This record gives sequence, structure tokens and C-alpha cells, in this order.
Amino acid sequence: MIKKFGFLLILILVVLSVVLFFRDNNNGKPHNKDYVDHIEPPREEKPSQSDQNNNLSSESLVSRVFLNSKEGRVPGTSFVAGQTEIQEINHEWGNAEKTTTSEKGNYAHYPKYDVTVGYHEQLIFDVRSFHSELQNIHLKDIKKVKGDPDEVRYYKGKTHNQIILVYHVNEEYELKWILPKPSDREPNPRVHHISVFTQISNKDHNQGDNYEVISDMSLSEKIGQMMITGISGTKINQNTKTLINKYKVGGIIFYGDNLETPQQTVHLLNQIKFENKHNRFPLLLSVDEEGGRISRMPGNITDLPTNKEIGAINNPHFSYEIGTLLGKELNEFGFNLDFAPVLDVNSNPNNPIIGDRSFGNNPKIVSKLGIQTMKGIQSQNIVPVIKHFPGHGDTSVDSHLNLPKVNKNLEDLNELEIIPFKNAIDNGAEVVMVAHILLPKIDAAYPSSMSEKIISDILRKQLDFNGVVMTDDMTMKAITNHFDIGQAAIESVKAGSDIILVAHDYNKILSTIDALKTAVQKGEIPEERINASVNRIIQLKKNYNINNEEVEDINIKELNQSIENVLNKEMSSSTTNNQSE
Repeated sequence: MIKKFGFLLILILVVLSVVLFFRDNNNGKPHNKDYVDHIEPPREEKPSQSDQNNNLSSESLVSRVFLNSKEGRVPGTSFVAGQTEIQEINHEWGNAEKTTTSEKGNYAHYPKYDVTVGYHEQLIFDVRSFHSELQNIHLKDIKKVKGDPDEVRYYKGKTHNQIILVYHVNEEYELKWILPKPSDREPNPRVHHISVFTQISNKDHNQGDNYEVISDMSLSEKIGQMMITGISGTKINQNTKTLINKYKVGGIIFYGDNLETPQQTVHLLNQIKFENKHNRFPLLLSVDEEGGRISRMPGNITDLPTNKEIGAINNPHFSYEIGTLLGKELNEFGFNLDFAPVLDVNSNPNNPIIGDRSFGNNPKIVSKLGIQTMKGIQSQNIVPVIKHFPGHGDTSVDSHLNLPKVNKNLEDLNELEIIPFKNAIDNGAEVVMVAHILLPKIDAAYPSSMSEKIISDILRKQLDFNGVVMTDDMTMKAITNHFDIGQAAIESVKAGSDIILVAHDYNKILSTIDALKTAVQKGEIPEERINASVNRIIQLKKNYNINNEEVEDINIKELNQSIENVLNKEMSSSTTNNQSE
């Protein structure tokens, strides 16, 4: 009996030892393939040696992260960038708690698992881990294990000022370590999160057929495409040549003091096209030609009616004919982009800037006539620009002189000002100009031309606009009285603008270009954000077959005859309608 009891006791002790051995080695967790790459927390065997033990554990964690990144994964998950589809993750973890959209694609957030994944269509391209155990890693730990990164980027937002260490772990994957930017107070910050990224989505998302050419462009060339600039004088000069050849600007805006006579105007535009022939992309040659009092065309060209007069007639076909004439005028001179039609609803009779430039105070009439004018301009292969989003009709200050303020909320705008813009976008508008208006009930910090809430949230998301967004002239006092022009341009691009319009002052143009370039180099603006804008601009130029072909001298007499035929026809029609009534 005693022998049996002794044997049983020995057996129990052996079994207990085996259990304790495997428990210690698995840290009390059952073996599960999903936890194979779980990052074990650093252990503190003796308080007096805690720092030394943490350093050893941190270096081990760094090695584990790099090992996983070579396979397109972050520790603790089995999802592979470039291979796993989003529905696989949702099947395993359930639907994401939140999904956001960026220039790269959609991002699904799984805070329960400390993971965010970026995906385009169905395929994931970015896996990010925010696991708390990563915070045991410091900046010096990463560099001690793997040396200096291949690239250093920076990101600065409203709540973050970060440094990004990028390691090209192989041809397929990048590993990014994101930490607070080192400072005198904290020279060795802890890791905030990591990202394993593959380029698979960049080629597919928002790049279309333009991806290869964009990838071949320098940063300077990309930023140049995002600029429409003014020039001085009636002849091409050295500053204009520098803007074209060195800075490779995307377009030029012309004013009355550039355009002296029809012959001189044609010659100037031809010279500019010739100067640009060796560049990769043709120029947007733009002008404000609305009809009525806003006309830049030189020579004795017959006046077109104001939008207010067209609104009083309220004939959509006549609006289309006027748009066609505007396009024809610009074509004859060699322009290819018109800052028209105006879609502002003139709800404030004391408005100092819109007035008779508007089709009226009824958003339905403004929509109907504005859309037809836009389509008439398009029929002549001229790019129309609808303006001034989200609506300049209720302002009491001229934005050329100071910053107007409109105390309306989004609901108010949706009931009036936004209606014509929404309808025009639904009918094929491809370029929207954003006004310099402060709407404190929507964004108290920035005017609409610099506001993410207005450009990205309202124009892009609410109205589903995927075309080119451009600012009104950034040299207007609505901006320069309150902001540094370079910083204003940075905020505008961050908010979602594709083209920055700097219509006056050569030095302001250069400082704006330099500010944007520096912002990208420092990581304040991601280069992917720049790529998305450049893609839209290139595609617009392709859509209209814009080129450097020179035009011949204009026939003013023939142009006037076309204008008078349309005006006489409408006058005759109006007379007949009045008599029949």
C-alpha cells in the first residue's frame, strides 16, 4: 500500500512539473497559431535591473517586428499586406468599428485589436499596429538594432508632431516606425505605432493611366503643376520664362493689363506655348471671361449680356448659346480655361462683388442657366470653372479688400448657396473654384479656401466631387491681410485643393512654391497627397486635349457677327413671345 502511494505521489509531482514547465514557457497562454508572433512584454526580474532588462526586451521586439515586416505582417496578426482581402479580416474580427478615407484608399480601424488596415477595392496595402507593447521601444533601440533608416519623413497635424523612420526591408515592403518628433525635452521618444506598407495600391488608387508619369516626376515638377500664376507685361519676359522653364507651372492667368490688342494677345499666347514646348505638360491658359462687365478680351468685340440680364430672360437655350460664344472667343485667342460660369445665388442685394454677375436670387434658376452656360463653354473644348464655392452671394465685403464673413451653418447653405454647385457637379462640372469666405459656424479658424471641413467634407464627400479644386487668387487681401501666403497655400492643399492660384507678384509666387515644397519635404504634406492632385490636373488636360499648338490671327469681324446673330435671334424671340402674350 505504501509503495503504491509513493509511486502515485511521484507520478503527480512529475505531471505537475511538466505542466508548470509549459505554463512558464507559454506565459500562461494556450498555444494558438494567432499568437505565434505575439510580442511578449518585457519582464522585470529584479527592480534594480529593470532598465537593463527593458533594453534587452526592446531590442528583441525590434528584431521581431523587422522579421514580420519582411513577410508583410505586423506581430500578432496573420494578415499580409498585398495578399489579404478586407473581407477576410472582417470575417475573423467582425466589421471595423470605424472606416475613414484618405488619398491612398480606405482605412478600417479595429481598436479592440490595436490594428488599422488600409485597403483599396478589397486588397489591403497597409497594416498598422498600435499595440501598447510597442511603446517599450525607443528611438535609440530601433537604430541600435537596424542602424539609420533609408528615409526620414515628418508629419505634423493638429494633435501630432511626428518623425517617421522608413526601412525598405525588401523589394516588396516598407516598415515605418512612427514616433513623436525628438525634442530637447524628450530626445529618445517611445514608438507610437508601426506600419507595414506595400506599394500595390498606389498604382491603382486615384492614379489611373497617369501613375507611371507621376512616379517619374520630381517633387518640384509636381508642385509646379499645382500652380496657376499671373505674369506681368504684354510680352514674354524673363520672369515668365523662369516660371515656365524652371518652376514648370501648370498654368497662367491673364488680366486686362496683359492683353492690349487682339494681335498682341494671340502673339503673347503663342510665345508662351512655344516656350513651354519642351515641358512634359501643356499649360492651362486661363482668363476671367464671364460676359457683361467681367471681360478681359481686347479689341472691339461686341459685349455679351450680364448674367443678371440672362437670368431675367430665363431661357436655358440662350444661356447655352452665350456659353458657346464665350468658349468660341477664348478659342480664337488661344486660351483653354475660363473662370466661368458664376454660380453664386445673389441673395444679398448689397453684395459688393457679385451683383449682376449672378443669374439671380433663385437657386433653381441659377442652376438651370449656369449649367447650360457651362455646357456651352465645354462644347468649344474650353475648360469651365464653376465659382465661387460654397457661395459668395450673401457677402457684404469684397474679398479683394478683406475677408468676408457669412454666419450660416451647413443646413442654411444646403438650402440655398450649395444647390447650384451640387446640380452642376451632377451635370459634369470638372473644376470648382473655392472662395475666400469665413463661415465661422462651419470652420471658425480658416476661410473656405483653406478649410478641410468645406473642401474635403462638404465639396469632396457630401457633393461627391472628384474633379479639380482650385482656390480663388491667394493675393487677395482676404488672405494676405490675415495669413502668410505660403502657409495659406499649405493649409489649402492640406484641406484638399489641387491648384493654388497666385495671380499677382512674382515674389509671392516663388515664396508659395518654396513653402509647398518645404512642407512636403518636412512631412507636413504627404507626397501621396500631392500625387493625387497632380493626377487630377493631368487628367483634366488630357480630357480637353490641351496642347501647345499655336493659333493664327483672330478675325474680330467674324466673331462679332456670331455674337450679333445670337443676340438678334434672342431679341426677336423675346419680342414674339411678348406680342403673343
